[in-house]
Amino acid sequence: MDVKHIQLQMHGDASGLLVALEENRNVPFDIKRVYYLLKTRSDAHRGLHAHRSLKQLAIAVRGSMKFHLDDGFEQKEVVLSDPAQGLLLDSLIWRKMYDFTEDCVLMVLADQLYDPADYIRDYAEFRRLAREGR
Repeated sequence: MDVKHIQLQMHGDASGLLVALEENRNVPFDIKRVYYLLKTRSDAHRGLHAHRSLKQLAIAVRGSMKFHLDDGFEQKEVVLSDPAQGLLLDSLIWRKMYDFTEDCVLMVLADQLYDPADYIRDYAEFRRLAREGR
């Protein structure tokens, strides 16, 4: 499964910390879109889709949550809880996000602008495309 953790460098001193995100440096793509989820109920399930070509970097800047990931062949669960660690998600990865803490803020950087045609919302279609390698 093409899912990688990216350790982000923290800089700071006694006054506080800073994490910089730079396209094509510690973010391995051009950043076209940034969005974040917040005030998500702990019993909510988000995502439930895959992307045809979009790549994303997800960072829990506050709190924690879980990803259930599926590439059509393998499944895994990943916990995001460190604001200095990003989860790199390639295309054709089905994701379900859940178990959000009350204070969770999940920020996502994407390599493309929002395009509804890039979403695969039907799991059977996703499985077919993943197995075909498209």
